[in-house]
Amino acid sequence: MEPQSGTRRVVLFDTTLRDGEQSPGAALTATGKLRLARQLARLGVDVIEAGFPAASPGDFEAVRRIASEVGRSQGDSAQRPPVICGLARALQPDIDRAWNAVSEALRPRIHTFLAVSDVHLRHKLSLSQRAALVRIRDAVSYARGLCEDVEFSPEDATRADPGFLEEAVSTAIAAGASTINIPDTVGYALPDEFGRLIERLIQRCDSCGREIVYSVHCHDDLGLAVANTMAALSVGASQAEVTVNGIGERAGNAALEEVVMALTVRGDRMAFETEIQTVEIARTSRLVSDLTGLQVQVNKAVVGKNAFAHASGIHQDGMLKDQSTYQIMRPEDIGLHRVDLVLGKHSGRHAFRARLAELGAVIDETTLDVAFARFKGLCDQKKDVTDADLEALVDDLQTRADDQFRLADLQVVSGRPGMPTATVRVVDRSGEETVEAAVGTGPVDAAFRAIDSILGVNAHLVEYRVHGITEGIDAQGRVNVQVSNADGEVFGGFGADTDIIVASAKAYLNASNRLMMSHVSRSTSNDDEQTADKRCSTHASVRSGT
Repeated sequence: MEPQSGTRRVVLFDTTLRDGEQSPGAALTATGKLRLARQLARLGVDVIEAGFPAASPGDFEAVRRIASEVGRSQGDSAQRPPVICGLARALQPDIDRAWNAVSEALRPRIHTFLAVSDVHLRHKLSLSQRAALVRIRDAVSYARGLCEDVEFSPEDATRADPGFLEEAVSTAIAAGASTINIPDTVGYALPDEFGRLIERLIQRCDSCGREIVYSVHCHDDLGLAVANTMAALSVGASQAEVTVNGIGERAGNAALEEVVMALTVRGDRMAFETEIQTVEIARTSRLVSDLTGLQVQVNKAVVGKNAFAHASGIHQDGMLKDQSTYQIMRPEDIGLHRVDLVLGKHSGRHAFRARLAELGAVIDETTLDVAFARFKGLCDQKKDVTDADLEALVDDLQTRADDQFRLADLQVVSGRPGMPTATVRVVDRSGEETVEAAVGTGPVDAAFRAIDSILGVNAHLVEYRVHGITEGIDAQGRVNVQVSNADGEVFGGFGADTDIIVASAKAYLNASNRLMMSHVSRSTSNDDEQTADKRCSTHASVRSGT
């Protein structure tokens, strides 16, 4: 497809907090969602789909907080705050719930959807095409009565009858939708046919005299999500729905970082512009990984560990002569820097606070006190404290903001011959301490067993990954774990420390807290937070015999 003449603006619609969170094990806390929403605003996305408010009281409250806090301010930036969007099925109660959640934003949006393929209408909804059109009309019209900005998605559009898809889109436009999003829900389309589909809809659907934004939402089941997105943009689509790191249902979604950098690097063929601050990409990717527990594959485009690594001798020789021989973008373009010592043990609190602000960390005074103390301790352990160390330190603290229990102390005895033993001291929010010792196959296993005993949970370790944050033998270790409960639900956790056993225990405790609180929230949905905290503390104390 030939590039279109002139420069066009592409709207970046980020659905990491909604579709991305549907990845198994990627459930986010309300605090985690708010942190990520702030970073997405800093990144420069135009629209944040903050969640599915009708899904649960917790999701409703998370969306409401994002709308009232992130959706009303961009901090020191002169940019407008992002649009805050809530997803709703084509049902009046869902739409009401979405509107109540996003209405506090300066720029709210309701996003409603209904399946249009025969397989979905017949097997999932038991609806005729005529009945589906009535529901689309009624839902969009009702949403439009509440909110000026309404988006409609005909789910499974790429497997729908083309004629009926056109009817569904035209019906939504006539009812008041201002954005029409075409989802490749199961990642079925090929780039050329998806491009033709979008081009046909733009040409043939009645815009009712209004400017309609055509959007695409592509899944990656065949590894074509980004290619399909680029094909659609080439023929007139002007909004791309994406997720950070490409996370989402099944194989995930079109990756924000890949779409943005493709538009940036190949501006010679695709004259598009976005508001994305590309230097924030690496930081955003890392935060998503830490909060969800979903690791980025090493060979992932743009943000993978190997994306800017060169192992071949021929490649290394070319890079030494001129980086453009094997590199089409620079690490600095996405916010990766080779940073020397930025702060040391003689640095004061003011310099520390200022550096965190430059790195985009938003923390309160209480957290700052703890972070500064941790920083001073880190300076005694490491020769060089880099930006990456500081970001990991803050991430480690903020990731634990919702945890009922925190690691206070850990001692291990290991080696052969012998029995690896870990003694763990945990403190709950009320300040009560619990100590347990356990024997395991190794020091990490022993620490995990001791934590299980203290919390009284039956967590199954699904995944355990560790890597160094920086180079050197004194580097901090970053540990990500995933655990599952008896129902197969997966929960992620993150920890960082110069001692890898301590980092592992932090990560496992973080994941176990989420597992435990998920159970408590289901059984105490009508209780306030103080009551829930008390129940958790009592449960753990009884289990550990204190």
